[in-house]
Amino acid sequence: MRLDAGGYAATVVEAGERVVAAERDGYDGVWVPETQIDPFVGVAVGADRTERIELVTGIAVAFARNPMTVAVQANDLQTLSGGRFVLGLGSQVKPHITKRFGMPWSAPAARMREFVLAVRAIWASFETGARLRFLGEFYRHTLMTPFFDPGPNPFGNPKIYLAAVGPLMTEVAGEVADGVLCHGFSTERYLREVTLPALERGRAKVGKTLDGFDISGPAFIATGASEEEMTASLAEARKQIAFYGSTPSYRPVLDFHGWGALHDELNALSKRGRWDEMSALVDDDVLHAFAVVGEPTAAATEIRRRYGDVVTRMSVPLPVAKALRDAD
Repeated sequence: MRLDAGGYAATVVEAGERVVAAERDGYDGVWVPETQIDPFVGVAVGADRTERIELVTGIAVAFARNPMTVAVQANDLQTLSGGRFVLGLGSQVKPHITKRFGMPWSAPAARMREFVLAVRAIWASFETGARLRFLGEFYRHTLMTPFFDPGPNPFGNPKIYLAAVGPLMTEVAGEVADGVLCHGFSTERYLREVTLPALERGRAKVGKTLDGFDISGPAFIATGASEEEMTASLAEARKQIAFYGSTPSYRPVLDFHGWGALHDELNALSKRGRWDEMSALVDDDVLHAFAVVGEPTAAATEIRRRYGDVVTRMSVPLPVAKALRDAD
């Protein structure tokens, strides 16, 4: 299991510092998410200051962009990083795409499938010089002149990881991507009974198995070396679970466990702006289903128990990463 560093950055300077720190601390990879910064710029800053660590956009919002811009950015970052870049893509939810980015929304799984295939078609044109001709329902790319063609990437094309929660998007990830980013709002049971079968269906469509396919683990981790740290980490885990649980897109995970009524309560509070009250609705059963809880060594043991035979990589806090490595 590869161990990655995550975390949000308020500026691209901070993102670069996090990448440098993650390489110094011995992580295998680092995720740069798209929240307050452009993840591609954050990766670029980090790539220029490191030599070994793998760099992943975790995630870049695909539907806020188009396949050509993403293909070019990813190609540039693969070159800048010396082949250490992984293109992590996600769909985001409809209100953000239509209201924040002002972009169209329709059939997200089908659109994402086509988006990834279009990116691969553009890379193939760069690599071979063949005529670009991608004709899809959502995207059409039919022009690539020599002036705009960077040619083959000396480090090969980046891997593509796709974030997925529901079975349709997960099946798409299995079909067209090199790995899946399991959302933190997943449980071990959901991973095994919903996610893995959907991935296998997607891989079967292209005559492949899960061998060599990367699965990034889903857990929220509440840990700390002191009672004060543990209390703060538990509060943050409940807050995150409550936030995602209030979002209609993630309700199927709660429904799967018979907790659909919790979504109704959380969603109602969120619509009234009563965010501070939502965490109290996340009881211990829900908390422990979604989060790995314990001091670093106990958390490491629980991660191994839940996910050791399934995931190929996991984003974890540094004390837990050290405990996992010490156990190897």
